[in-house]
Amino acid sequence: EAHVRSGEITRDPHQIRVLHELERLRLECLAYLDRIDSSAAVNAAPSTNDDEAWSFGRLFSLTPSWSHPVIAADNLSGPSLAPPKGIYLHGGPGCGKTHLMNVFYDSLSSSSSSSSSPHQQKVHFHKFMLDVHRQMHLAQTVHGIRGSDAVLHHVLTHILQKGRILCFDEFQVTDVADALLLRRLFTGLVDRGAVVVATSNRAPRELYKGGLQRELFVPFVDWLEETLVVVGMWDSEVDYRLVMSGGRGVAGGVSVSGNDSDYDDDDDSNPHGRVHETYFIQRKRNNHQKHHQHDRARQKFDSLFRKLTKDSPIESTVIDVQNRQLFVPHASLECDVAKFSFYDLCGRAKGAADYLAIGERFHTVFVEDVPALTFHETNLARRWITFVDAMYECRVKLVVCAETAPEEMFRVEGEGGREHTDEVFAFERTRSRMEEMRSERYLRKTWVGSITESHG
Repeated sequence: EAHVRSGEITRDPHQIRVLHELERLRLECLAYLDRIDSSAAVNAAPSTNDDEAWSFGRLFSLTPSWSHPVIAADNLSGPSLAPPKGIYLHGGPGCGKTHLMNVFYDSLSSSSSSSSSPHQQKVHFHKFMLDVHRQMHLAQTVHGIRGSDAVLHHVLTHILQKGRILCFDEFQVTDVADALLLRRLFTGLVDRGAVVVATSNRAPRELYKGGLQRELFVPFVDWLEETLVVVGMWDSEVDYRLVMSGGRGVAGGVSVSGNDSDYDDDDDSNPHGRVHETYFIQRKRNNHQKHHQHDRARQKFDSLFRKLTKDSPIESTVIDVQNRQLFVPHASLECDVAKFSFYDLCGRAKGAADYLAIGERFHTVFVEDVPALTFHETNLARRWITFVDAMYECRVKLVVCAETAPEEMFRVEGEGGREHTDEVFAFERTRSRMEEMRSERYLRKTWVGSITESHG
């Protein structure tokens, strides 16, 4: 209500309905965490008996320690310590799902009376699954763990020591390996006391639709609908990510570094003073188009790259990605700015791990020669979707020189498009995300890349 009165946000009946459900969960989570802390305190008395040392309270302690195994499912004795029922929130792009989950997440931090280890964690689902596969690999190669059950136990321990309330943004399944793993993974998490909150652009029954061996994935969907409260927001017709842009067709000029000293007040080419466009349209030249009109967007794009790299040396470099090297053709290592062509990023097989590595290394990424795509180029479209997701997750400032506006970048028309409805659906979300990434609100955010995670 305070945010509404201040004019920071507007009242939305669809979001209010969801907030009531999130408030129910918030109160249940706080009571649940208090019961866990109380149980831990009761069972924390020292013991000389090794078996007693691994008491229920210690196992369920919220203090991280790699020597503490995760509580087993059969130790959740009675309803008093059973976790609350989580929420699966789905709806169209820009309807406010992520914002609502962030409000819920922040409310737990401000309401918690405990100052010890964090109770909750928030992560993009792409990144979460990447870490799951990485921990499985480490369990076998570094820790010498053998057997699928023991490996899974190691992964669950790693996850829950970061927080018992798990908030996942952009829950989606596109990989067969993930699809086959999810039921065991999430059953294990909830059985060990985790609370799951997820946002998605897909209803549960629409997840992994048309995917390889989907019949083996359906039991996870059944489990999801039974275990979580499923809330839809498809009635909302507002894309708040476009509203945040103020309705501007182009990036309307916003700082891409957050440092005012990078810009000149007397820059005549920029009527907004210390602000810059971040999306430039360089349409294909035709016989009636003058040369300087065609090159104008590219000149602005190149000028912004020179300004943000501050005349520092531009050179190629490599990034280590899971024991292999990713080539970066143009980078200022002094300024943490990189430049790629579209085909550098999407023309060859790359995945979420590659793109996240870029986002964790560079705070600003320039991409040139972005084409208009058709249904014949769905592999390129899929990689671009994954790339944009990774940049968004790391809050990278994305500067693009493209042939078309975002809404025209991927068009599927006629008979050939019927086989690619999933790609069209996913790209609509990406288009909306690209619009948000051009907004002042997004570009003022702090880059969260370069946060290194320990191997545990």
